[in-house]
Amino acid sequence: MERNGEIRNKRKQSPVAPLDRPTKQLKPEMSQLAEADGTPPDGLLYGIETDGEEARMMPLAPATADSAEWQATIERVVRNVVSIHFCQTCSFDTDPAISSEATGFVVDSERGYILTNRHVVCAGPFVGYCIFDNHEECDVYPVYRDPVHDFGILRFDPKAIKYMPLAALELRPDLARVGSEIRVVGNDAGEKLSILSGVISRLDRNAPEYGEGYSDFNTNYIQAAAAASGGSSGSPVVNVDGYAVALQAGGRADGAATDYFLPLDRPLRALKCIRNGEHVARGTVQIQWMIKPFDECRRLGLTPEWEAEIRKSFPKETGMLVAEVVLPEGPADKKIEEGDVLVKVNGKLLTQFIPLDSTLDSHVGKTISILVQRGGEDVEVDLDVGDLHAITPDRFVTVAGGSFHDLSYQQARLYAIPVKGVFVCEAAGSFRFENTESGWLIESIDQKKTPNLATFIEVMKGVPDRARVVVTYKHLRDLHTLNTSIIYVDRHWTSKMRMAVRNDKTGLWDFTDLADPLPAAPPVPRKADFIKLDSVAHPAAGDVIRSFVRISCTMPVKLDGFPRARKIGFGLVVDAEKGLVVVSRAIVPYDLCDLSVTVADSIIVDAKVRFMHPLANYAIIQYDPSLVQAPVQSAKLATEAIKQGASTIFLGFNQNLRAVVAQTTVTDITTVAIPSNASAPRYRAINLDAITVDTGLSGQCGNGVLVAEDGTVQALWLSYLGERSAHSNKDVEYHLGLATPTLIHVVSQIQQDIVPRLRILNIETNTVQMSQVRIMGVSESWIAKVTEANPSRHQLFMVRKIDCAPSTGHDSQSLQEGDIILTLNGKLITHVAQLDIMYDHDYLDALVVRGGKELALRVPTIPTEDLETDRAVMFCGAVLHRPHHAVRQQISKLHSEVYVSARTRGSPSYQYGLAPTNFLTAVNSIPTPTLSAFLAAISSIPDNTYFRLRVVTFDNVPWVATMKKNEHYFPTMEFAKDGSEESGWRRVCVGGEEGNQGGVASLGDGAMDEGSGAGAGEAVDE
Repeated sequence: MERNGEIRNKRKQSPVAPLDRPTKQLKPEMSQLAEADGTPPDGLLYGIETDGEEARMMPLAPATADSAEWQATIERVVRNVVSIHFCQTCSFDTDPAISSEATGFVVDSERGYILTNRHVVCAGPFVGYCIFDNHEECDVYPVYRDPVHDFGILRFDPKAIKYMPLAALELRPDLARVGSEIRVVGNDAGEKLSILSGVISRLDRNAPEYGEGYSDFNTNYIQAAAAASGGSSGSPVVNVDGYAVALQAGGRADGAATDYFLPLDRPLRALKCIRNGEHVARGTVQIQWMIKPFDECRRLGLTPEWEAEIRKSFPKETGMLVAEVVLPEGPADKKIEEGDVLVKVNGKLLTQFIPLDSTLDSHVGKTISILVQRGGEDVEVDLDVGDLHAITPDRFVTVAGGSFHDLSYQQARLYAIPVKGVFVCEAAGSFRFENTESGWLIESIDQKKTPNLATFIEVMKGVPDRARVVVTYKHLRDLHTLNTSIIYVDRHWTSKMRMAVRNDKTGLWDFTDLADPLPAAPPVPRKADFIKLDSVAHPAAGDVIRSFVRISCTMPVKLDGFPRARKIGFGLVVDAEKGLVVVSRAIVPYDLCDLSVTVADSIIVDAKVRFMHPLANYAIIQYDPSLVQAPVQSAKLATEAIKQGASTIFLGFNQNLRAVVAQTTVTDITTVAIPSNASAPRYRAINLDAITVDTGLSGQCGNGVLVAEDGTVQALWLSYLGERSAHSNKDVEYHLGLATPTLIHVVSQIQQDIVPRLRILNIETNTVQMSQVRIMGVSESWIAKVTEANPSRHQLFMVRKIDCAPSTGHDSQSLQEGDIILTLNGKLITHVAQLDIMYDHDYLDALVVRGGKELALRVPTIPTEDLETDRAVMFCGAVLHRPHHAVRQQISKLHSEVYVSARTRGSPSYQYGLAPTNFLTAVNSIPTPTLSAFLAAISSIPDNTYFRLRVVTFDNVPWVATMKKNEHYFPTMEFAKDGSEESGWRRVCVGGEEGNQGGVASLGDGAMDEGSGAGAGEAVDE
């Protein structure tokens, strides 16, 4: 698999430049997303004639000069056209979770059938509604989606439309002719109604290829110039008599006025079957055919005799069908070859897709005879016709956070591989592989082969919770490489193994439990030894390697705006007897997580969070030392702060998780504040002295220490999560040193089993120099005291930002922005470390300069116990919790304690525009100041009904959202911190059944948008 540049497609390459490739005409999603989002990608257009084809198109018909006849026709047609608003609630087969808009039209007003595109009806779970021309709305449910061709049928209740007479468009595929003037009537570019004019220019072009997502094939398409755009998918293409002659499906992505329409022959047949209550039989021999002109067929070996007979029988034909892809292990494997020219089927000459489809559909489970020309020779074979529905997935399984189904004919055709294997449609949770959300085939789990979904289910039933098992897998784009990984199986956060099966009668997917998880195996003690750093000149310093352990943190739910689902780094053991480890909060951002500690690259034990520092970017976790029989060494922490210019030894871990060592010097110790992330507030360190060193290794290593020659650890080297770059859309991480004296007080308390209860000033400071403070009113005597107290840094601290006030407002004695802090409890403050006095005091006697005058204050500190998130609610795909500390740092007023931290693609929250960083202040006019009030307000709302949400944006702009509750796919769940639970958290399903794609399965991975960069699928740091 190519990592640099564009990934090569394994199929035949298109001569068309990327900008010229076709695109499905869905309306783009409301939020601009990065890769792996719900927007269908532009793809490759291959194996079709492109040279000069645009030049053969007829010019656009003027849309403003419609005759009276056209005007009357349009008036009749628009009453039958509907705007479809829909979601695919989770990734399935070729399609990601998506929220979008498209078009459809009524084809049976009595039964309530709407025709639209297959990529609108979606292959997976669908939720949608349609809006008629008079703005009446009703729910729609899928009745049929074709396995191959780009059409599907939705059902609505005709009785729900009360204020307009319903009518239907008649399908007349026979009236699609070259030169016919047509109108495309639909929801173009998201507009309620748009009428675009054009002229049919071709009837015999191959189906467009959209790339690695869904693409139609084995049909001809109609080409015209109409310039339709996003949202017009599923629009009727009508002639002057008001008949639907084709179905809008796609268009060029480069702005050229080229549109591609699906002929209506097969949709008309399917509609008749459904009207009659019959099964829509679909047959296949697993061959992709392409229309090739006669000149190319001759080069492939078509004899003059056969060409003459074909031309005589079909005088208007200019080409024949040629085998493009023959799937291995299919009915035609080793009988038909790529490049074979199709001549006869069941003894009849055949040159078009429609009679071929008709023959296959009527012979499911039977045998047909095919005659092809291969290099000038006649080859006649008998082929067994298979059931196309049988190789099109209609079910999926969710387990351990991932979703799986049998490989589809669509994917197999795209990569010319057998239609078999277990496909990972949602590579999340335990099955998140190498930064790619989908496209994986599972080969084996726990040393057991998984050739199909049924076998996969049985294997997973036997894997206990918290087990670590070997998984082998391949990617569809690189089937040459067999990947091997060890995964940690989570059956506690996502305990249910569920099967979802499509139900075409109800239009829903039915969920059933398959098996309860097996309990985790009890841990056993293991032995190991550490590596030795032979190149270190001072053995005591090199021995610090025995104080390092590798930390893996997996977050099942995205909280607090944190962008990743998994982080890996290193921590420093500060008490080997108790198993206490200090680690960066860029690795362990919150305690709703699974933690594992790897000792000496050998022993893996679970761990729990004991303490999270609100400001200083470190957490303390604890593992069970009785399970570790290895010479783990407690790090000796320096009690005196390291000085600028001091020589030290840098020991860090690079991106390959390898230890590197260098002799270096402290270049600077300066007070910094990590930049805030404007689009999604998340934890950041403030009010700290950061150490930098003179070695290039410091920028390559996110974890490590500065260690003296005698082995004393002088500073931790930590990763600090910063802002997201607007240019690259990637998160910036800063690598800086933190002096160890700041840790000692907290570590000693935890060693005594005392939970530190720190209190802090709710301020962010920055340093100001003497030239500045003099102008701001600080007296010369105080300036003299500063220079004497801190000879190396002549500085004071100014209050740059105050956290938002509580509901009661700021205390009259509180600090204000712009205050210059002189003393706290009588001590002159010239070092950041001197602010630590706040941790142990309810009040501080402060002397500040405000407005040029000295002012004595009794400043209250605030407790930190409630700064960490201890409760979260999942509602309609949104993650809600109290505004975490980073929000309070960046906002001036809290509108509510119901804060939107993240949302799932394809969910009601995504569809109706509820965005991360919004505050929810009321439900149906009932105020919701707290999560408890919010849960009480939504509890009375029936499922599948609309309700109103009063919302306030982060920038204080109020608005009202209407949203439809969906407990079937997005049940309301609550996570609450509970020390009696093994994981430390309790999960409760509040509403409906825990029935969607694993419940919380996708909330921590790429399907979840936490607001940074509007929802990019996040990479996993490993």
